[in-house]
Amino acid sequence: MALPTHVPYLIIGAGIHGLSTAYHLALALKRSGRGSGEDILVVDKTSIAAGASGIACGVVRNNYFQPAMRELMAHSVAIWESDSEAYAYHPVGYMQISPECMHADVATIAQQQKDIGYESVFIEGEKDCASYMKSIFDDWQAQGITSVLHEKRGGYANNTKSLYGLADKAEAEGVRIMTGLKVVGFERNGVGVSAVKTERGDIKCDYIVAAVGPWAKTVWDMLELPQSISIKGKDGTLHEDIPMWVYWSLQEGTLGVDPDMQKTNAGEFPPVVHVDSDAPLYSDEDGSLITDKMWGIYYKPDFNFGGIQGGAAPFKVTTKPDDVAVDPYGPDSPEFIVGPDFAHMWCSALAHCQKRFEKKMDKYKNEPSGGIGAFTPDSFPVFDVFYDNVYLIADSNHGYKMIGVGALVAEEICGGKSSLLQPFRFSRYAQGKLHPVSHSPFPWS
Repeated sequence: MALPTHVPYLIIGAGIHGLSTAYHLALALKRSGRGSGEDILVVDKTSIAAGASGIACGVVRNNYFQPAMRELMAHSVAIWESDSEAYAYHPVGYMQISPECMHADVATIAQQQKDIGYESVFIEGEKDCASYMKSIFDDWQAQGITSVLHEKRGGYANNTKSLYGLADKAEAEGVRIMTGLKVVGFERNGVGVSAVKTERGDIKCDYIVAAVGPWAKTVWDMLELPQSISIKGKDGTLHEDIPMWVYWSLQEGTLGVDPDMQKTNAGEFPPVVHVDSDAPLYSDEDGSLITDKMWGIYYKPDFNFGGIQGGAAPFKVTTKPDDVAVDPYGPDSPEFIVGPDFAHMWCSALAHCQKRFEKKMDKYKNEPSGGIGAFTPDSFPVFDVFYDNVYLIADSNHGYKMIGVGALVAEEICGGKSSLLQPFRFSRYAQGKLHPVSHSPFPWS
């Protein structure tokens, strides 16, 4: 495909947000009579699904302590459900299994899910929780669990298949997708951006959407936006010189066993299981203490990954930050390197939860999953317009599950205002309109 000299809409990134935006923008332009998919170009420096979306674990959940995130995810779950086949979506449900220190937080989530009509079942009390879990898995053995929130919707999707499903939908509407085309800068013109600079030349454009996942800081720097910001706390205190971006290494892996191993008592594939615990975690290998601090894991059977796939809480990246900032998936970055103790911890935690996973650590597979995430100061997304015509989708690693963000962004590009995206504006930091913080060990819960 020849490099165009001008396009009305240019979208950077062929991951979940870029492709979803392209597809839904094409539909919105057609509905409004303002254009068509032929007015949209998606560019990616490598290929479809080559970045974070392509190795995402694929979990789709609505387990958020933050009301704004719950409402946004309910919208996205509906889009996953709208075409399960094209999106390779498995609506098996999701379970948040928690200790007493998280009981009140999870009870709040359960009530607010009920308030927005999101179907879930909430079990309370250690005895009732154990009985409920044993009714699903007869080998359940985790101790100290006092609440189980079982979301009947949600589940997981096969990442690469879902992205190609989105690409097919976009291209069917006339959208052009150019891969192997790296963006290297922007040409400013007054208050806006008039062109995107690529390695093969400039493309003039009227509107730009940057949906680049872990490369958010790279685009941020190209746009010469601030490296650090001031944040007003809920109490009105101003916190200055806070770094805009921090990188976390997402700890994920796969146990190389038959996915059928995780079927329920009824012989069905189970919900995605997420366990947070403050019980001491001991090694399944030698009985030594791994941690007596709060820990958490999630897991699911997944034929796409060839086993039981899941992860644990991430850690901040402190090695080679300059390399990571430039290219978090480059040849010198630690994108596929989990912590040295991850496999031991995760496999032991699986055994802590279910007897069937005891003495299975030798089946662990060290292969690409998770990757590096670019997080905002409060670990929640920024969806906002900069320089009048650059829409930045910075998902702060909540990305893959939020397939519906593209539809909402398309609505705003066409002149609407999304109440679901409003709580995620960049201005919230200066205004002190921050999202509440839960007791979960995960920064995105």
